[in-house]
Amino acid sequence: MADFLTDTRAQIERRLEELRPLQEEYNRLERARTALEGLDGQPVGGGRAAARGSGGTSGRAAGGSRRRAAPANGRRRQRRRAGGRSGETLELVRQNPGITVAEIADRLGMKQRNYLYRIVADLQSQGAIDKEGRGFVAR
Repeated sequence: MADFLTDTRAQIERRLEELRPLQEEYNRLERARTALEGLDGQPVGGGRAAARGSGGTSGRAAGGSRRRAAPANGRRRQRRRAGGRSGETLELVRQNPGITVAEIADRLGMKQRNYLYRIVADLQSQGAIDKEGRGFVAR
C-alpha cells in the first residue's frame, strides 16, 4: 500500500511540474487581455461576456489556480459593489494591472496610505484583486 501511495504522489508531482508553465502562460495572457480591454472602443469587460456566453461561468478552466474552496457554511462571498474609495481602487487596478498601493494613492490624491492598505486587503479577501510582485491585478 505504501508503494502505491508513494508512486501516486510522485506521478502527481511530475504532472504538476509539467503543467506549471502552461498555467503561468495562461495567467500572463489573462492579464494581457484584461489590460487591452477597452482600448479598441469596446466597453471594458465586453470581450469576457462574449467569451463566456450566457452560462455565466468564469471562463477559466476547471480547477484553475485562482478558484477558491467554498466556505464551510456553503455561502459564497459576494464582491463589493463599486463605490467610494474601494470602487475607485478596484477600477484603477482593472485599468492598470500591476499598479502599487503608492501609485493608487497618488492617483486618488491620498496623502495617508494606511487606509488604502486596508481597502486593498479587503478587495483581496473578497477575491476582487490579487497581488503579483509588488503590484495588484484584478481578477
